[in-house]
Amino acid sequence: MKVPARTDRACFPPPGYVTVYEFSLRAGLRFPPSSELIDILTICGVCLSQFSYRAMSIVMGLIVLFRDRGVVLSSECFSRMGHLFSDAQGRISFRSKWLDIRTRDPSKGWINNFFYVQNDWGLQEKWGKLKELPVPLHIEEEDLLRILKLPDLDALHYEVRYLSRYVDEEYLFKVGLSTQAGRSHAQMLKKSARVPEVVPQKNHSKRPGSEEGLQASRKKRADKVLTVVSKGPIIGFNAWQLKASRNRVLKNGFCQG
Repeated sequence: MKVPARTDRACFPPPGYVTVYEFSLRAGLRFPPSSELIDILTICGVCLSQFSYRAMSIVMGLIVLFRDRGVVLSSECFSRMGHLFSDAQGRISFRSKWLDIRTRDPSKGWINNFFYVQNDWGLQEKWGKLKELPVPLHIEEEDLLRILKLPDLDALHYEVRYLSRYVDEEYLFKVGLSTQAGRSHAQMLKKSARVPEVVPQKNHSKRPGSEEGLQASRKKRADKVLTVVSKGPIIGFNAWQLKASRNRVLKNGFCQG
């Protein structure tokens, strides 16, 4: 990737690079580009930066929809669902006469948010004149239903009406177009199922051959040991023994020693 200078223009990338708008990433474009997208760009004779947000999101959405159904979007199926057209400046959009395809609008200021990517795929780098895809007469609506494994036209209309969901990261990841999880279900798919090992807590267990030391430790926790120093040997008292001894001292009025 190469960050453009302030004087650089999107329609004139450096030699060996293609221009990519930031909104194209939000429209589902990932690198390396899918073979379906490369095929459409090659046939139409245009470059990536000519695609509007709507055109890019529809193309990528249809690519993911077809892949999710286990098939590859061909240029013929794509042109049967709608067609690309360009305005006077060469900006490309998409329209369909029979499918209601809704897309999200890009944020304002998109024209200044672009960068350059090294062209390792033989893509056209400069803006070109759009060559419209021919409409295949041999592909009917029923053929699209069969290819996509959909029961009826209502199901197809529903899928394309909310086509924008197919450019979410989890779908791109699911069909092999994205390796980035981000904050999506793809993150959960990428996580390993390996259960982490339980780290044992530190304890003061006895060493081999120190059974007596363990018993002494337990006795020390159970009793409050008081050491009384006298002329005789050191004697250990627990709490109830100390209380009984103290009572005897108070009763007799003296302490033996």
